[in-house]
Amino acid sequence: MSFIGNLIWFILGGEIMCFCYIIYGILLCITIIGIPFGIQLIKIGLLSAFPFGKEVREKSNRVGIISLIFNILYIICGGFSFAILHLILGLLFVITIAGYPFGLQHFKLAKLSLTPFGKEIRTIEPNKSN
Repeated sequence: MSFIGNLIWFILGGEIMCFCYIIYGILLCITIIGIPFGIQLIKIGLLSAFPFGKEVREKSNRVGIISLIFNILYIICGGFSFAILHLILGLLFVITIAGYPFGLQHFKLAKLSLTPFGKEIRTIEPNKSN
């Protein structure tokens, strides 16, 4: 089921979001100071291409204060605008019944794009009942 969701998502705008995140991430990686932020944007970009079947979790080996400082700098340098964009798109999608799953994916991306440091993206394993 996640394949169909990812296919529809990618065709209806996921590729544009992925492209924007990755281009912005590459531009940040050109500067030495922006490399950690660029890497996070590229990871979010890859998730924004195919978000179904993936989850965002807190890292078990978080660095604490460093993640907090980087998240604050990231919010100031543009992360807030990405989060607001995903929040608005998510609200527009959940208004309709058919768009509800896509709205939930935008909310997931909004949360990640607000504070990406100290989080990891994992594939959800399907339940295997034998």
